[in-house]
Amino acid sequence: MNAEIVESFAQMVREKGIDRDILAGVVEDVFSMMVRKKYGQDAKFDVIVNMEKGDIEIFLEREVVETVENPVTQVDVETARERSGERLEVGEDFVEVIPMETFGRRLVVSAKQNLNQRIKEIEREIVYNEYSNTIGEIVVGEIYQIRRNEILINHNRNELLLPKNEQIFKERYKKGDTIRAVVKEVRKTNGNPSVIVSRADPKFLEKLFELEIPEIYDGIIEIKRIAREPGERAKVAVESHDDRIDAVGACVGMKGVRIHTIVRELNNENIDVINFTEQPEVFIQRALAPSKLKSIEVISENRIANVVVAADQVSLAIGRNGQNIRLASKLTGYEINLIKEGGDDEYDIELVDFKEDLGEELYLKLIDAGLETAKDVLNAKLDTLLAIEGLDEEKIRAMREKMAKDLAEAEVDDEEEEEVSEESAAPAAPAAEVQDALTAEAQGEPTAEAQDAPTTEAQGEPTAEAQDAPAAETKNAPAAEGENPPAADSGTEPHTGENEDVKEPNG
Repeated sequence: MNAEIVESFAQMVREKGIDRDILAGVVEDVFSMMVRKKYGQDAKFDVIVNMEKGDIEIFLEREVVETVENPVTQVDVETARERSGERLEVGEDFVEVIPMETFGRRLVVSAKQNLNQRIKEIEREIVYNEYSNTIGEIVVGEIYQIRRNEILINHNRNELLLPKNEQIFKERYKKGDTIRAVVKEVRKTNGNPSVIVSRADPKFLEKLFELEIPEIYDGIIEIKRIAREPGERAKVAVESHDDRIDAVGACVGMKGVRIHTIVRELNNENIDVINFTEQPEVFIQRALAPSKLKSIEVISENRIANVVVAADQVSLAIGRNGQNIRLASKLTGYEINLIKEGGDDEYDIELVDFKEDLGEELYLKLIDAGLETAKDVLNAKLDTLLAIEGLDEEKIRAMREKMAKDLAEAEVDDEEEEEVSEESAAPAAPAAEVQDALTAEAQGEPTAEAQDAPTTEAQGEPTAEAQDAPAAETKNAPAAEGENPPAADSGTEPHTGENEDVKEPNG
């Protein structure tokens, strides 16, 4: 029976990964509990567990006396001599091996339950320590269950959790799919420890860069900062510690092969890789790419940057749903205020204008959170919006798209009104002249246009038609010797032939 017990423990060591010495200690503790329950707390005993030989022995030690007062710690001379087969004297110690069968079914069942509980605790501790040491590392597992708010992943027979807020919203998962994620957190619970993994955390993007770009893994190129909106867009600032290596070029790879591998893993998330610098003006300018800036004013004390851009660059600087400026602000650590050149700050709309679409309850919650305009909502961090009751990622995305669309339309309407007002401000014909012309026409008098024509003919001066004819002939005639031929009548400067490459207009 002892051999069977030890063999089951050895199998447990192999399957659960429990250390052999730790398991032997647990078995000793469990059997010690059995002895104390049977013989009392004063009993002197030893439990010897030999995992290699497959043997468990329990030795009970008692003192040999003439008259027994405490049977747990004492034994009479006759009994001691009979059981040991030796001639023991009073005062000597009698050591007896206790058979397992003497403990009874009840004690054995209790010991089994205790042992199972202790082994589960050991397993939990092993899992906790294993994943605590891998926080920030990528693990590869298989999806075995999909729930509404989380996905369960099997990794080395351990259960990992991928919560909804740690998923890339565009992705659709299926049972049996292999999935990669980064270990974000390990929590101790009453049951098994909860291992939280993430695909939305910036650390996941950083680790993918390490896997795909050897220079980052070797420490030649360092990732300084990451700003990311999972599934949509990310900005990564990198710095090279070797002047011979271009950080951005190494990350992108030949024909973009390196960065494309990462993009595919992240479900076509757009990734901007820029060079890091300690100069805030230059760093902000790079972070706001692809827009071109006119000027930057940095207030270092308040971490604020006022950026002036041309009117045609505003949409590029802001990006879709305010994404570009929001990521640039997160990447640089500066609050970026965008100012349109020659005018006011970028167009904004009060949140009250969206009250009907949002609903009274959500509108009040947004106001309570300090979001009073559409720009406030577009520039707010995702975590801030998710903290508001009733909002999830899909609702936030729809709300932002609606606000961004209305902002764009409102800005276009505003610009058209300005153009109309400028046109209406152009000088018109004096009212008096118009009135005189109408009066003359009513009286049958010739207007200025009608009077000029006969006067010109009467004076013998050629009309405009007649003047144009010789001019055209002269223009087409061969040029005099030694003179440059006139440019073709195309409304453009003559082509010199110096710059033969034709530049395509910017999109």
